[in-house]
Amino acid sequence: MIINNPITPLTEIFDPLFEQKQIKLFIKREDLTDEFISGNKFYKLKYNLIEAEKLGYKTLLTFGGAYSNHIHATAAAGRKYGFNTIGVIRGEEHLPLNPTLNSAQENGMTFKYLDRTSYRNKYDKNIIDELRNKFGDFYLIPEGGSNHLAIKGCAEIIPGITTNFNFVCSACGTGGTLAGLILGLNSKSFALGFSVLKGGEFLYQNIRSLLSYYQKENLNNFQINLDYHFGGYAKTNGELNKFCKTFEEQHNIPIEPIYTGKMFYGIYDLIKNNFFPANSTIIAIHTGGLQGLHGLKQRKMI
Repeated sequence: MIINNPITPLTEIFDPLFEQKQIKLFIKREDLTDEFISGNKFYKLKYNLIEAEKLGYKTLLTFGGAYSNHIHATAAAGRKYGFNTIGVIRGEEHLPLNPTLNSAQENGMTFKYLDRTSYRNKYDKNIIDELRNKFGDFYLIPEGGSNHLAIKGCAEIIPGITTNFNFVCSACGTGGTLAGLILGLNSKSFALGFSVLKGGEFLYQNIRSLLSYYQKENLNNFQINLDYHFGGYAKTNGELNKFCKTFEEQHNIPIEPIYTGKMFYGIYDLIKNNFFPANSTIIAIHTGGLQGLHGLKQRKMI
């Protein structure tokens, strides 16, 4: 199996604030990788799909919440590259299906629901054995898609950046994308992550653990900002929603408040507060996730 990386635009955006602070900000439009396998999910899945085929697996099994970008992308990837897909979903089944799960089902994904207590222990041998007994053998992709093959894929985002830069920024949920960017930089330039969940200190350990597979756990060219989670994962408020709406109106680039909105809000705030030295060039990775807007609208969160 050969999966070629898409060519996505690098778009400079302009704002009086950037001019005042002597900052250049570019957006790497990874939201345009694929209509369904969008953004960082494409890169996270790439080498997992190649490995699954190499090992002879016909079925992919993974985990996620009911609005998971990863579940959505894995279902689409399975359909595109010829795998059966199983999504183990946190919580109870709710019908009719929300837009994320409905799309995953249309792409052929079978669902198994786990109560929240069992879900916390989802990698326990007993639960995995139970899943194998029910579904047969499968290639297991972890929740969020973050493993050593995912960061190998995400490292390939860096060579696609066609201008010199000082900082590369990404939203952080599990840390896999940021770990890949750090690996791709290999000590050149600085990676800045924005935790989208409360209590994101654990991300440092996650990232070092992922990098250790490549003997790169001692790289120190990164930092995770913990100040822009807006109350926790999938939490938002009127201020953040307004920021996302204004950003799209000004730049004609859609963002959402779960991941990319928090990152861009953080970047703007850090620029205002002189975190970035004058004459810095910043690359913000647009990791996609726009399918989640349908679920946010359904729940009247935006």
